Amino acid sequence: MKKKNLFRTLSFVLTFALLITSCSSDDDNNDPIQQVDPTITQIAIDTPLLSNLVSALQTAGLADTLNGNGPFTVFAPTDLAFENFLIANGFNDLSEVPTDVLTQILLNHVISGELASGSLTTSYGNTLATKQGTGENLSIYIDTTNGVRLNGVSNVSQADIMASNGIIHIVDAVIGLPTIVDHAVANSNFSSLVGALTTDGNTTFTDLLSSAGDFTVFAPNNNAFSAFTNPNGNELNSILANHVIVGATAVSTSLSNTYVNSAATFNNSMDTYLSMYINTDDGVKINGTSNVIAADVIATNGVIHVVDKVIDLPTIVDFALADPTFDTLVTALTRDDLTFDYVTTLSTANGTDPAPFTVFAPTNTAFGDLLTELGASGLGDIAEPTLKATLDYHAVAAANVQSGALTDNMIVSTLGGDITINVTGGPTATDANNRVSNIIVFDVQASNGVIHAIDKVILPPLQ
Repeated sequence: MKKKNLFRTLSFVLTFALLITSCSSDDDNNDPIQQVDPTITQIAIDTPLLSNLVSALQTAGLADTLNGNGPFTVFAPTDLAFENFLIANGFNDLSEVPTDVLTQILLNHVISGELASGSLTTSYGNTLATKQGTGENLSIYIDTTNGVRLNGVSNVSQADIMASNGIIHIVDAVIGLPTIVDHAVANSNFSSLVGALTTDGNTTFTDLLSSAGDFTVFAPNNNAFSAFTNPNGNELNSILANHVIVGATAVSTSLSNTYVNSAATFNNSMDTYLSMYINTDDGVKINGTSNVIAADVIATNGVIHVVDKVIDLPTIVDFALADPTFDTLVTALTRDDLTFDYVTTLSTANGTDPAPFTVFAPTNTAFGDLLTELGASGLGDIAEPTLKATLDYHAVAAANVQSGALTDNMIVSTLGGDITINVTGGPTATDANNRVSNIIVFDVQASNGVIHAIDKVILPPLQ
């Protein structure tokens, strides 16, 4: 009897123990209080040297953003970094910084995605800050050649603080909103460009490209400068200006085959700007010689596209070679049997006889229509005297005549003879045979003259 009772007691104890174990296991699986990593905001709150960052995030209404899902990579400035920033910008405390500015500065420290220090490379990334007016995300230059340095001003002092929604790297300086000049100075691959911009104490372009903008800059890297010999002896400031489009932030997706004006001027005139031909048929090529090798470095006042060659001041021949619309014209001008060297002549530098030139340039379609009209299979079917006489009627020497100077019944003396310009209902050019050519592209301004594209070949007087 005692053995039976003892057996029952042991069975009860064992069953109760198993029940408790089971319940404990169920409770562990269903306990709503789980141990999780804190968010980026929570870590910042719990880190004493980031108290100014927390205050800034709260002022800008971004604390909840960095509590979100992310993931984010945050370069977190210390309290001392914020204090130095306030002093440098003439603020007594964070409350004096305009909220919209503070918001963009804070977002300029945040990259979408989780980037541990081991995955950082020397390259550009995009922050969550945006360029006013376009909404493009500002670029940040990450330089890992000696530690991690951001936009040339801020160093990572403590890396890889893991959060549930990303990662924090503590930095020793606030990363201000970068201008084009800031980006150029930060990237050692632009040291030759920066040197050219500031040579002999010159601040013309550094001041310009630090202003509000907008600008699009095709920036030659150091290799491009090393290879450039300035064969035409052009003024350095003019060459540099020829890399800048003023008044537009032209990101790569907005570029197309077109002419734009650069900041360089013709004959140092303040109102006649040199043209730039952008071709996007295969990548992005400028004036037929310089290729964009890295695009869309976004600054507060514009965008930088890195190019592999210095863009020298273009001649009329340079534009004819660069623009495929003029392929047939180039073929005609370079035919082996021509008794006149058009290429050398139309490459003559401005200020040297017979430059400058005004060229009425027939398009490929215009030449195609002429060949059909003549019943010819190609330019080779046109005798040299006829071809030369025809080409002569498309060039004016010693005159740079832009479209604004054209008038009705204006007699223009070409190398071959007179043509008549009219602007009413046009503008048009009429030859001695009363053939009317429409001017369809105006004012392609080169350093030694101007081109107007026409839709019909001008002919010498027909017998």
